Amino acid sequence: MNAADLYPGKPGDTGEHVPASPPAPKKKSTVFVKELSERDRCRILKHFLELKESDRLLRFGTYLPDEMITKYVEGIDFSRDKVFGVVNSRFKVVGVGHLAFAPREKVEHGVEATEKDKVAEFGVSVSDSARGKGVGSRLFKRGAIHCRNADVDTLYMHCLSSNQTMIHIAKKAGMEIHREYGEADAYLKLLPADASSMLKEAMQEQVASLDYTLKANKRAAVKWLKTLPGMGD
Repeated sequence: MNAADLYPGKPGDTGEHVPASPPAPKKKSTVFVKELSERDRCRILKHFLELKESDRLLRFGTYLPDEMITKYVEGIDFSRDKVFGVVNSRFKVVGVGHLAFAPREKVEHGVEATEKDKVAEFGVSVSDSARGKGVGSRLFKRGAIHCRNADVDTLYMHCLSSNQTMIHIAKKAGMEIHREYGEADAYLKLLPADASSMLKEAMQEQVASLDYTLKANKRAAVKWLKTLPGMGD
C-alpha cells in the first residue's frame, strides 16, 4: 500500500493541504519626471483640458472653463517658471507640476521661514489613467530639489482643504499646513544645495530626457508606419 491508496485523489496527491503560493506583487512602473519646454505647450494644454470638472476645481481652487485653461497655459513663461511632466508610453502627458516663483511678500504664511527674496509655489495635476502610481509625489520631489538647487529655501503650496491628495503629499513631505476657510496653505523649508543635490537633479533629468526621447521616437515611428499603404487600415 502506498500513499496514493491511503489518500485517494489526483495521481500523486497525498491529501496534505499545500497552501497556494501568494500572487506575485505587481511590479510598479518607474515614473520619470522631465522638465518640459515651449515645444510641450500643446501637450500640456491637452492634459489640462482633459481634466474633469472636479479635478480642475482641486487643481486651481475653482472651476476653470476651457478658454481660461487655454489662457493659463498660453501664459506660462518657461524662461521664468519651471514645468515638470510625466509622459506615458503613448507620449501623452499624464502629470504636470508647475513651479512658479514669486516675491515672498506675496505669500501670507511661511514668509517668516525665509530670508530669501523669493519663494516657489507648486501646483500639480495627474490624469485619471495615472492615479495611484506615485506620479504626484514624484513631481513634487522634482520641484523641491530644483528649488533647493536654485537657492530657494521655501516651497509653498495652496490648495482646497478637500484636496486630500495634495494634503497627503504635503504631510508626507513634512510641510507645515495652515487651514482656513476651506483652503489650505503649506510650506516646506529646504536645505541648501550641495554637490549631492546638484548631481541628483542632473541625473534625474538626464534619465528622464532619454525616456522622453525614446517615447517620442516610438510615437513618430508609429505615425510614419500608418502612412504606408495598407498599414493604416
